[in-house]
Amino acid sequence: MTNVLKRPIITEKVTAQGALRKYAFEVEKTANKFEIKKAIEKMFGVTVESVNTMRCIGKTKTRISSGKFISGKTSTYKKAIVTVAEGEIIDLYGEV
Repeated sequence: MTNVLKRPIITEKVTAQGALRKYAFEVEKTANKFEIKKAIEKMFGVTVESVNTMRCIGKTKTRISSGKFISGKTSTYKKAIVTVAEGEIIDLYGEV
């Protein structure tokens, strides 16, 4: 359970969901909803109502460099959308 959470995902869409008490995190690919819930509650001291997970499949990218085509693939990762209890918030910008 030590490395379940990798990083918070901070985008415009996720920030707008903050008003609905929803926060997004990149998590370990093998983590399940119960492990994610325990990790969030332990790290941030909030009560988690629900956890939704999804696998974001990597995309193929191609670019031209020095007249040659170079192709690769972005990483596949797992994302968790966490809903916290009414009246609670997760302060992602803690000591910035």
